[in-house]
Amino acid sequence: MLAATARVAGDFDLAEESVQEAYVAALGAWARDGVPERPGAWLTATARRKALDVLRRRQVLRAKLPLLVEPDQAEPDVPDEVAVPDDRLRLVFTCCHPALAREAQVALTLRLVCGVSTADIASAFLVPEPTMAARITRAKKKIAAARIPYRVPEAVELPDRLDAVLTVVHLLYTTGHTAPSGGDLVRADLADRALHLARMLAALLPDEPEVRGLLALLLLTDARRATRTDAEGRLLRLEDQDRSGWHRDAIAEGHRLVLDAFRTGRTGRYAIQAAIASLHALAPSYPATDWPQIVRLYDALLAHWPSPVVRLNRAVAVSMVDGAATALAEVDTLAQDPRLAGYHYLPAIRADLLRRLGRDAEAAEAYRDALDLVDNDAERDFLTTRLDEVLPR
Repeated sequence: MLAATARVAGDFDLAEESVQEAYVAALGAWARDGVPERPGAWLTATARRKALDVLRRRQVLRAKLPLLVEPDQAEPDVPDEVAVPDDRLRLVFTCCHPALAREAQVALTLRLVCGVSTADIASAFLVPEPTMAARITRAKKKIAAARIPYRVPEAVELPDRLDAVLTVVHLLYTTGHTAPSGGDLVRADLADRALHLARMLAALLPDEPEVRGLLALLLLTDARRATRTDAEGRLLRLEDQDRSGWHRDAIAEGHRLVLDAFRTGRTGRYAIQAAIASLHALAPSYPATDWPQIVRLYDALLAHWPSPVVRLNRAVAVSMVDGAATALAEVDTLAQDPRLAGYHYLPAIRADLLRRLGRDAEAAEAYRDALDLVDNDAERDFLTTRLDEVLPR
């Protein structure tokens, strides 16, 4: 709805207001006349009509007050309706405008286009929610002040926006793969939306190795979706999942895309992450995974993306190669990084390493630290179970 309305409005704030007004209109009309056969189409048409009404009023105002405002502008051309996914991808590229800071591009797009809550976006960026809310507000104000129009970028402009767009799709999938908050481990709607956008990007830019890499990463990761929880919805670790239930067609497609990306010689962070995911997906078991190769790939990934989260994930692989004690030393060093102060996976990983070393009292303390930070119910239940297992009987 927002994407289709923005194409008419040419203004993000007006599009948001028109969509909200359409919901209000639906409350009255549907209570009186019943829910229409195609409620989404009804809402979209109403939102677009309200946006056009505002634009017409503005046009009249400009005609009445020619000395106070800029000259008249023609009423925007309203294109024929197109499929929502196309509109959504266009809006993703539009929000990722180079006039905005990169984090603002990504955060604004996740909030406006993808429907991710501000709290969950903040979690993805490892910042407090008020900080993220302020960034989104500043970005919207800059769009309005700079009069950045809703315009699909030309083909020559796509490369400058591609990395931000890839980041949006990746974070959208990450938020769906493991929901930062709520009762369910997975938000299938967000994960499926990200996969669809990744496929659209691959169709649009088939020769870009990082586009292939991102699609591969999502396919290889999502192939495990059905096995990540048990019949009661309890979280299962990678080593405890039933690999026979993994989606083999998705794994095969993802692996082919990884090879295609690496053959170009222009691999980046998504292709490298996809290569790591491929090694996990193709391994016959958790212990039989090629852990030394995964450590080397994490080293390559750090050259492209020196993130503390990448270093933390690398430490898990190091524990399988050099032992839990070596990995624990790396995790303890990372604990000094303020960017990971609210990241519950750090104390959770530290707890598991301490557990493997037989230091149960310290592991229990680390599990409690992780529980203080986690907001997802499935992860909280998992950590609670792990804590109970190391408590003295």
